[in-house]
Amino acid sequence: VQLQASGGGLVQPGGFLRLSCAASRSINSVSAMNWYRQAPGKQRDVVASINSVGNTNYADSVKGRFTISGDVAKNTVYLQMDSLKPEDTAVYYCNLVRVRQDYGGIRYDYWGQGTQVTVSS
Repeated sequence: VQLQASGGGLVQPGGFLRLSCAASRSINSVSAMNWYRQAPGKQRDVVASINSVGNTNYADSVKGRFTISGDVAKNTVYLQMDSLKPEDTAVYYCNLVRVRQDYGGIRYDYWGQGTQVTVSS
């Protein structure tokens, strides 16, 4: 199973981008889907999350600017990024978390290949 992310690119400060991510085939028992980002020389950090009932969470640095949406059960997630700043420049990764309650709650993480977002004038 692969997660396919798209929508990255070069945008000027104050601009917007919309990232998309979908699984190559259906995955069940998905508890959440997330967007992470990793800037050069820095660790990969979570940016936004959406769980199976639609609850969302955001990193403080993107609250009010980014919006995560999607259908976890259908393994699709989006990230609308508005008012972009140079510090948002990073490779963005989508992540799917599968929890098998029938196997004692074992967790599986699936990752997309990453999409580059560059915010620069």
